[in-house]
Amino acid sequence: MDYNKKTYAFIDASNLFYGGEKSLGWKIDYQKLLKYLKEKYKISNALYFGGVEIHNFKYDYLNNHTVSINELEKYLVNLVKNGANKLNEAELVLITRHLQRVRFYLKLKEFGYELYLKPVKLYEQDDGTSKRKANCDVEMTFYLMKEKENFNRVVVLSGDGDFLPVFKYLKEQGKEVIILARAPRTAKEIRQFAGANFRDFEYLKYRLKLEEKK
Repeated sequence: MDYNKKTYAFIDASNLFYGGEKSLGWKIDYQKLLKYLKEKYKISNALYFGGVEIHNFKYDYLNNHTVSINELEKYLVNLVKNGANKLNEAELVLITRHLQRVRFYLKLKEFGYELYLKPVKLYEQDDGTSKRKANCDVEMTFYLMKEKENFNRVVVLSGDGDFLPVFKYLKEQGKEVIILARAPRTAKEIRQFAGANFRDFEYLKYRLKLEEKK
């Protein structure tokens, strides 16, 4: 492996969680993950793309490229503190759970991940039900293109088939593309594209598993 190559890592949080942790049956230790990426691939930057619940926190879509996780934590803490008498129990439980997620993101930032977080939105579906979603595929694709002159090799933690066009383009531009994902949840075309450059998360359990506190 050429260690002189400038390498970036791009992490699709949604795919990593639903296509990774949920199917793996074990939780990923993100501090260990970053250490592994630095040791194995000598990455210099780890860009993490995910969604976050903001509960009416003021976010300017035109002027911000990511939710300020520090400011959001302060906002949610005050919401819980000041809303104790105004919010019902279910609302307080929900906000508290989302606050824990925000603190998880703060930990990632502390570890050294670059966070690109977008607010979760409520979408009405054809059957009349609603679904909460924060699809970050476009943002991740944008930054893969935006940063392409800054890396020779990219390690992508996602098995989402929607990324195939940008992967093909990067390869045509002489970039090496490595895919690290959960094999059964990775699109067939991504596996075919990556070939020997595909790595299955399952085989990294001994390196990346989060040891639960007893």
